[in-house]
Order: sequence, then C-alpha cells, then structure tokens
Amino acid sequence: MQLHDTITRLRAGKKNDEGFTLIELLVVVVIIGVLVAIAVPVYLNYRQGAADKSAQSDVRGAISAVEQYYTSNGNAYPATKSEANAAGTVGKLELGTAPAIATITLSDKTQLGYVFVATAGAVPAHYLICANNTGGSGKWYVYNSLDGGSVKAAATALKLSDCAA
Repeated sequence: MQLHDTITRLRAGKKNDEGFTLIELLVVVVIIGVLVAIAVPVYLNYRQGAADKSAQSDVRGAISAVEQYYTSNGNAYPATKSEANAAGTVGKLELGTAPAIATITLSDKTQLGYVFVATAGAVPAHYLICANNTGGSGKWYVYNSLDGGSVKAAATALKLSDCAA
C-alpha cells in the first residue's frame, strides 16, 4: 500500500507544478534579447563586407573586359565612360562602339568608372578603373593599368568621371 500512496502523492504534486513562472519567462526573454543584440551588428558588418567585395569583383571583371576589347580592336582602348547602378537592378557598362563592345556587368548598388588616359610624353596610354558599392563601407577600389597588380583600396573618395579624388 505504501508504494501506491507514494505514486498517488507524486501525481498530485506534479499537477501543481505545471507551466512556467513569470521569472523564468523573463529570463528567457532577456537571453534572447542579448543574443539579438550581439547578432545584428555582426550581420550588418557582414553585409557591408559583401558589398565591398562585389565592388572589387566588378573592377576585376572590368579589367578583363577592357583587356579583351584592347586585343580585339588593334591595341586600342575604349573611350572613357562611367555608370552608377540603381539599387535592385542589374546594370551594364558598355565600352566602345558596335560591333566591338566590351560589356561590364555591375553588381547591385555598384558604381564604376573607366577612364582612358592618352599617351602624354613618356607616360604611355593606360586606363583607370574605380568602383564603389553604396551598400558597403564607403571604400573606393581602384585599378591603374600602369601599375598592374591587384585592385587597391583608395585612401579617399573618388569621382567616377576621372577616378581621382
């Protein structure tokens, strides 16, 4: 009989413990709030970094397009041109004239400038490409064909018309 009484008491005791207390619910809400406060800034930094990488990638794509145009058109560079891509659209920057056109696809919110610099004294003809993504950190990325190498971050904001500060 004693075992039966113990089981009955345990069942009766559990009925009084159903649900959560207000303190337990408040602790859970506070923990979720702390996790959100940590996650949101990390997410925003991630988005800015991705936007900056898309601007760099667009500059690299532009270098390929310009070099392809150069070799396909008797070692002549296309004329200067720039384009700002509106948010939410896929933009294209077309260099040259038909039938020889170099097409550069621009990422969302990317603005890109291509500048042809004619031969001046001892400085041979070359080009500059600069880009920025308005969803990013505000950094500008520039490539100078005289220097070659990789795409570099500019120290200051640039103008699309001449890729200069």
